[in-house]
Formats: sequence, structure tokens, C-alpha cells
Amino acid sequence: MAMTQKIPRLIITSGEPAGIGPDLCLMHASSQHDAQIVVLADPRLLKERAQQLGLDIVINTFSADKPRVTARYNQLLVMPCKLGERVVTGQLNNRNAVYVLKMLEQAVEGCLTGLFDAMVTAPIHKGIINDAGQPFSGHTELLAELTETRQVVVMLAADSLRVALATDHLPLREVADALSGDLLEEVITILHDELIARFSIARPHIFVCGLNPSAGEGGHPGYEEREVISPTLDRLRAQGLKLSGPLPADTIFTPARLEQADVVLAMYHDQGLPVLKYKGFGEAVNITLGLPIIRTSVDHGTALELAGTGLAHCGSLNAAINYALKMIQSSQPDCDA
Repeated sequence: MAMTQKIPRLIITSGEPAGIGPDLCLMHASSQHDAQIVVLADPRLLKERAQQLGLDIVINTFSADKPRVTARYNQLLVMPCKLGERVVTGQLNNRNAVYVLKMLEQAVEGCLTGLFDAMVTAPIHKGIINDAGQPFSGHTELLAELTETRQVVVMLAADSLRVALATDHLPLREVADALSGDLLEEVITILHDELIARFSIARPHIFVCGLNPSAGEGGHPGYEEREVISPTLDRLRAQGLKLSGPLPADTIFTPARLEQADVVLAMYHDQGLPVLKYKGFGEAVNITLGLPIIRTSVDHGTALELAGTGLAHCGSLNAAINYALKMIQSSQPDCDA
């Protein structure tokens, strides 16, 4: 019997309600994708923001019982989630922190049960969630907790450039202590396996940054390359992984080297991401690897000052959706509709 591909279904969490997340979801209603796009939000918030933006958007309620169909132009399919308090555009309110967390919990649950094929997240404000008494360090950490995943890897992508992080939101003085052979081996293994499974790269070529200037220069500026990074790479090469490094971070991003790399692994946040964001800020995608679900996100913050003005750009949201769709295609074989 002929096999047909089921229309993918994505869930978008609309993020901090006072920021540009709701704006981006509404603006996205004029975009077309070969997927069913569902937005998690309070419908009242979306209607009020659409009026503020001067957008004529039809808000429809999502039903899991209805067939998967691609969205119609200027129509938004919404999975309702109730706000704690009515939103004043551009003004944070910690009484809506639980609303933000509830959206993430519902999206993860929907992905784990198969209701959704992937989740895309609009920006949130970490500070206001913590101010509300909810310990919160970020999307990535919460998703790992909700899916009971011990180790995840952050990777950002802009066009053909992919940059992953060995450590993420750590103070710079703590990075060297956090790096260990076990951590690097786990991060590189996840990165390698996910590039195969989620991106259809048969044998990924991973370029690995050193930690110290000039990748250690034989231990003179620092010893982490000699004692931690190089031995780990040698062990993984012996298992068949295609790895280059450790390489100096100031030359690893040259065009000639990047032509050979499927991904660059940076040792810490500000070693790799400035280059990535210089290349594609506003069009880049944040991807969490190692989860049992597909999650992509925008590469920017809540931009409270732009909320409700119509000046926000949805390029990164569109890129995050497109990346999620590509990952779905790579992860799932054709199946009956």
C-alpha cells in the first residue's frame, strides 16, 4: 500500500505575554507552511494585541479531534491557556509567571504524547519568573527537567553555520572547572547522534574549539586542551567519530574551515555565539539537542519596548518553524495519514 506523509503539527508557546511573543504569533498568521501550526496562548490576549497592532486575524480554537490541515491565511489556531491577570503591553507582571510555565508544561506534554510533532518557543523573561518565586534558569533547563533528560546540548544555527555549546549559562570563572572529559564526551556524543537523527547528516564533522588562547599552545596559556579536551577527542576518534580540534577559537570560524564543518563546538557561551549572531541575528534558531522531543526557539529576547508597536520582526520565528519542520522530516519515516 502507498505510504503518505502526515501533515506535521507544531505547537508554539507564545512566551512572555507583555513582550513581542504574542505579536510574532499573530504576524506569523500571514505566513504559509506545510504544517498545522497551533499557538498556546490566552485567546483574549491575542485578540487585544491584534487590535493594538491593527491586524485582522481570525482566532480559532484548536481541537485534537479534528483532522490536521494547514492553516488558512490570516487565521490562527489557538490552544487556550488562561492568563493570571490581564496584560498591559510592555509591562512585566509576576502574576503571569505561572501562565508562562504552564504553557511550556502543556507543550511538552503534547509532544511527549504525540499530539504535537515539535514545539517552538517564543521568548520569555527569566527575571520575572524568578521574581514570582518560581526558581527558573531558562527554557533549556526546564525542558530537560520536564522530559527527565539528564544532559542536553544547546545549538544555534544561522544559514549553514551551526554552533553548539559545551557549557551554557555559566560565569566565565566557572567554565574551566566545569569542563571534564566525561562532560565533553557526553556533549559530543549527543551532538554527533542528533546530527545524524535530526538532520540526516550521515557522518557529522565536528570542529571543536580549544578553551584557552591559541588552543593552549602546548600548555603555556592553559592546560585544559592537553589534559582534558585532546584526550577526550582521541577517545571518540577511536570510536569512529569525525572530529577536528582542539582548534583556536579565533581562527576556527574562518570560511575555509567552516566549509568542512557540520558544526562548531564552543567551550562556553560567549566563545561561539557572538560569531553566530553576527552572521544571522534575527534570523537564527536556538535548538535543544538530546531531548526526546524536537524543540526550536527564536534567537532573541522579549523586546518589551517593541511589543504592540508593529516593529517586531518574525524572521527568527519563521526560521525556528522551518528548522523544526526539517527536523521532523529527518526524524520520522513516511507514514499513513
